[in-house]
Amino acid sequence: MSRTIKVLLAEDQSMVREALAALLGLEEDIEVVAQVARGDEVLEAARAHPVDVALLDIEMPGATGIEATAALRRELPALKVVVLTTFGRPGYLRAAMEAGADAFLVKDAPAAQLAAAVRRVLAGERVIDPTLAAAALADGANPLTDREREILRAAADGSTNAELAAALHLSQGTVRNYLSTAIQKLAVRNRAEAVRIAREKGWL
Repeated sequence: MSRTIKVLLAEDQSMVREALAALLGLEEDIEVVAQVARGDEVLEAARAHPVDVALLDIEMPGATGIEATAALRRELPALKVVVLTTFGRPGYLRAAMEAGADAFLVKDAPAAQLAAAVRRVLAGERVIDPTLAAAALADGANPLTDREREILRAAADGSTNAELAAALHLSQGTVRNYLSTAIQKLAVRNRAEAVRIAREKGWL
């Protein structure tokens, strides 16, 4: 009999987490041995339990699934990581792969597909949702610099240039220049559109 694959599940929505755990628990060779609701609890949980595969949601409090992936890759390089997302954003796929994820799937994939992905990454394969892979190739790399992304994230709540400058410890002129460059790169008319497009593509 093959050994049981031990899984860590990280998902901040309790109903989704419990549903995923129940579905995976129906598989004879998979056991969910740890569950957390925050990204900053993932590494500690992985250290505390004998885990083969970590299933991580992207959007969690404390740290994103992508940040948690990077931490696991640094500290526990043998652990396999499957990133799950509600949002099929090509930028998220690129960021997850760059952080060291072994698989990237959308949550509405069939349960059998998720279970198969767990087995496949443990066997050394890389598993990527094919539709997202095609979209990521079509979109290309994130054109925004870290600073441009930081300023766009800060601008998302409608802050003025003066408020952004004060919050980020920059001059208003510097903020204006970064916003202008980001708007040009994304080929949009204003900062609100820049924020929307960057979020849709998973670049923020």
